[in-house]
Amino acid sequence: MKNITRHTGKIRLHERLKNSINGNPQFILGVIDDPKRGLGWTFRTPKDSVLGYEIQNYIDRDMDITITIGTQYNTCMLNSIERIS
Repeated sequence: MKNITRHTGKIRLHERLKNSINGNPQFILGVIDDPKRGLGWTFRTPKDSVLGYEIQNYIDRDMDITITIGTQYNTCMLNSIERIS
């Protein structure tokens, strides 16, 4: 994965994609960095990754999450998730 960046904000669901061939969930999500203006970053979860299951705990909840996203196969993908205490 290239061009990895760190973002902190709330996770919002944009689209639920079809499951992978192996049955694992995939999502297109957004992290809202600036809630006053509604600005943020859009990304997707990798295929056949545990991140597809882990991110479901944070979608549309009122808690700040720190994520890292990067580019892979010309697509912005989720790299890691960390909950802020």
